[in-house]
Amino acid sequence: MTLHHKSPRIAFLGTGAQGASIAADFALAGLDVTFIDQWPAHIEAIRAHGITVNLPTRQINARVTALHLCEVAEIKQPFDLIFLVVKAYDTTWATQLIKPVLAEDGFVIGLQNGMTHEDIAAVVGRHRTIGAVIQIASNMWVPGVTNRQNDHDESWFAMGALDLAQQHRVEAVADLLRHSGRVEMTDNIRSAKWMKLVVNAAELIPSAIIDTALNDAARAPGMLEVMREAGYEAMQAALADGATIMPIIGMPPTMSNDPERYVDEIFDEVLRTFSREDTLTTSLQDWRKGRRAEVEEVNGWVVNTLAAHGRDAPVNRRVVETALQIEAGKLAPRPENVHLLMPR
Repeated sequence: MTLHHKSPRIAFLGTGAQGASIAADFALAGLDVTFIDQWPAHIEAIRAHGITVNLPTRQINARVTALHLCEVAEIKQPFDLIFLVVKAYDTTWATQLIKPVLAEDGFVIGLQNGMTHEDIAAVVGRHRTIGAVIQIASNMWVPGVTNRQNDHDESWFAMGALDLAQQHRVEAVADLLRHSGRVEMTDNIRSAKWMKLVVNAAELIPSAIIDTALNDAARAPGMLEVMREAGYEAMQAALADGATIMPIIGMPPTMSNDPERYVDEIFDEVLRTFSREDTLTTSLQDWRKGRRAEVEEVNGWVVNTLAAHGRDAPVNRRVVETALQIEAGKLAPRPENVHLLMPR
């Protein structure tokens, strides 16, 4: 991939709330970007009216090339960069779908929750995989329109090559992503993704279970303790798995090295900087759309990681059990569910 030429060929596979807003920034910067998505009405709306992004104080619209999944097989010219912005549980099949149109020296960049970088690498190779962490609050309910609650300076990413021999090439990719927010480089993307999973374990599914916005969940009686405990267990899993405590989402390197204090600090930063009063986690959005959430890929990952080390994760286990009951239709998301997450 020769990123020194003016505009590499770029695809975004997954142009929902997050992917569409980032890809729109790329398009308005004059980059050669193609939208690919599995929601037919969304692609048709983009073709008719462009992609519209509602930001806190402004609205943008970009006319872009937009393809249905079934049209990937018609692509003749490979992409230099493919940003994967699909649900963690869709990673493997989505990477397999796009692999034939990835340039030999190209990269797949996983802008996702969960530890998906290894799933990507298993398909395209570690030398063609860039792991990434994303921190943006957004939502999408209408085809062709995304609502992004953090503008450029409030949006944050981290990036790092899985194969450190390729790390010197990642800076050029980071420069492109800076069209959409702040980007930090790291040579330990695995630990950075673990730190984000720690935050996600505390926030995403727990707040969805009680059917409230994230900030409201943190204020609900008993929930802050539950969410923090889920984060503490996730940090224990990260450390057991060999991760290093490190600052993410733009926080200073002077953060506490005490695992639980770190969780408290980063949890507070997300609530303070990245959440609005009406911010719904991606998990609650999924459920309201009738889709499953990233239960096994976040809280389940904590449970399974600690179990592999002979340890229990009781809070995350209760989160997983309750969430799966909701997804099976045996339980509805509601505030009273907080009691199901408490120690029994």
